[in-house]
Amino acid sequence: MGSTRMSAPSGRGRRTVLAATGLVAALALTATACGGSEEDEAKGKPDATASRTADSGGGRVTVPSDIADRLKEHGIDVDKWKDGGWENWDRDKWLSEAEDFVNPVIEGLWKPDRMKSAKEADKTVSTKDASAAEGVSDPEPAQVRAVGEKTPYHENAAPVGKVFFDSPEGPAVCSGTVIKDVNHPGKSNLVWTAGHCVHAGSDGGWFRNLVFVPAYNDLGKSEAELSNANAAEIAPYGNWWADWASTSNGWIQGGSPSGGDGAAYDYAVLHVKPEQGAKSLEETVGNALDVDFSAPSAAEAGRMGAWGYPAAPPYNGLQMFKCLDAPGRFSLSPSLPTMYRIGCSMTGGSSGGGWFRVRDGKTVLVSNTSIGPLDNTWLAGPQLGADAEALYQNMSKTYGGQ
Repeated sequence: MGSTRMSAPSGRGRRTVLAATGLVAALALTATACGGSEEDEAKGKPDATASRTADSGGGRVTVPSDIADRLKEHGIDVDKWKDGGWENWDRDKWLSEAEDFVNPVIEGLWKPDRMKSAKEADKTVSTKDASAAEGVSDPEPAQVRAVGEKTPYHENAAPVGKVFFDSPEGPAVCSGTVIKDVNHPGKSNLVWTAGHCVHAGSDGGWFRNLVFVPAYNDLGKSEAELSNANAAEIAPYGNWWADWASTSNGWIQGGSPSGGDGAAYDYAVLHVKPEQGAKSLEETVGNALDVDFSAPSAAEAGRMGAWGYPAAPPYNGLQMFKCLDAPGRFSLSPSLPTMYRIGCSMTGGSSGGGWFRVRDGKTVLVSNTSIGPLDNTWLAGPQLGADAEALYQNMSKTYGGQ
């Protein structure tokens, strides 16, 4: 019942490195400062919040005693979890605290058809919301039409993939990026995505059955071509279950369906393990990106690119797309930190996908897709500063070697 994972052929890692060099060429166009002065507002720095998951063994779910006790407080029988108990979305039992997150591997759950049925995890803002911080935000950018990435994706793009999870509305999907683990060089199991792809924010709790699929549909096949696809075609590097997850307190406390006060802190890090196999994620896919935590102003950042798998019309979530633009400043309120904003036509499903810039000749992750308007003309993503770096370091040092 488990899905098949293809091992990477020799040389794949080398070709991926060359592809990253191509990314540098794509992004290293004339850097254009995008309007406005450098922001002077002090940023809020919510505490990094981490969560521990359960592991599975012998067909049963085993969890550390402290987490089991927390689950029992919610009336949850951990032994029934893998038999479908996770589907209980009673609001009183929606696990929301950091230590409540439980994500045991359920091998074979995420089959190709279930992946294709997943709906986009969308965060849209109204025109009124978008204009709430006039004088702080730069003028709205012109729409940039997303361009399909060249195939195979693992040779032409950064190590981007799809993040699948179960929400109260059913299977859902975001995008994510393999990032380096500074404390475990060459053996990273870390994935960067959006906070709203792991946690519902102030009105909910942790989502369930979180899985990362790197280079999803690597050859960019159409829906018709994938009608009888096997697991290896859809997930060439296998399914990677999140056994640890971290997002910011800012998102947990302030996140909403339209981003809300948590939008500026809408980021998350997953620590993953393969459904099958033993090699690290970075070794398996052959690449990972550094994260730029310097939080450059929009004017200083230069040209950026956003990558992801848009799933809402006119896209269907099967192919990887990208947008390149010079960022401007965006904020939902003068009291909130400024985000980056670029013109882009990508829709829901691209949420959590990495934003990349060139720094010192290298492609680095500088943000992720968080929110956008109903007419899909632009995207906004958080600046990653000291608060984001603290979350990342905590994840790496505490869980990276697991």
